Amino acid sequence: MKSIDISFLEMYHCKQSTKEIHQSKGDGLMKFLEKLSAFISKYMAVFVILVAVIALFQPWTFKWAAPQIAILLGIVMFGMGTTLRLRDFRLVFQRPKDVLVGALAQFTIMPGLAWLLAKGFGLPPELAAGVILVGTCPGGTSSNVMTYLARGDVALSVSMTMTTTILAPIVTPLLTWWLAGAWVDISLSAMMMSIVKVVIVPIVGGIIVNTLFGNFVQKCVKLLPLISVVAIVLIVGGVVSVSSQRIMETGALIMLVVMLHNLLGYALGFGIAKALRMDIAKVKAISIEVGMQNSGLATSLAMMHFGAAAAIPGAIFSVWHNISGSLAANYLASRMTKEKEKEPAAEA
Repeated sequence: MKSIDISFLEMYHCKQSTKEIHQSKGDGLMKFLEKLSAFISKYMAVFVILVAVIALFQPWTFKWAAPQIAILLGIVMFGMGTTLRLRDFRLVFQRPKDVLVGALAQFTIMPGLAWLLAKGFGLPPELAAGVILVGTCPGGTSSNVMTYLARGDVALSVSMTMTTTILAPIVTPLLTWWLAGAWVDISLSAMMMSIVKVVIVPIVGGIIVNTLFGNFVQKCVKLLPLISVVAIVLIVGGVVSVSSQRIMETGALIMLVVMLHNLLGYALGFGIAKALRMDIAKVKAISIEVGMQNSGLATSLAMMHFGAAAAIPGAIFSVWHNISGSLAANYLASRMTKEKEKEPAAEA
């Protein structure tokens, strides 16, 4: 009897140790994935450029991703939704003036700049429509990270992204129709439904999942950047692969237009916020939020409604604004430090 008890205890301890081994392996895998996610997020611009170059010179490598662009964008938007809860929307109502200024700047500066650049450089119809579509889209999710790195008002940045994204199904098609209608035919209802399907539905789904399964989502939240970056990289690769010949012909011109669009957006956003005498943290948030667009959405809408060539500006914007955003964040972070150092000196 005693030997039976001992063998039973041995079996119990054996099972426990097996569970611990499996749990340890699971924890180890999760830590590895979290480190991989952090690494890929940090060097996102490098991966985007690398994939864009490969897709440009070897189009067959990413052509398979082009038909999946809407699904890939939906994955990115779902990931954004899982980081939000209903209480996050209170910020919009707690600071209506700041959010209104930011949203108005977003939907006036970038569309206006896009139209002026398309006209000024005499872009062909599809490329002009693509540039304007980038300008009429809401703020990009990367802007929240860049605002944090710039030591700006992250809460305002998140509120602006949420507000402009919610308004996008109405505002983006209307502005695109108004500004790009002279170049291409636009179906307002079709574009509205596309935005609802690839943006609003996935975000709402993500919010619901986060609300119902918050504890599980929090365990996986560090992996979301990995999934989002992979999806964005595939979107860029897909667009570049199916438009490689056109990019070879017009790449330098479109790159110049995209860079001017983005940089002027930063500058005008900064200038307007300064003119309204906002504090430096808010100025940084509005500057970055205005300059950085949801180019993934622009790319997806262009592919669905105007053709592959119209998606080129969005794809190039995806590459460029991650580079410029990092540089802008570093510059603005150092600017804030200098201004803070000047304040005590002025008071003395």
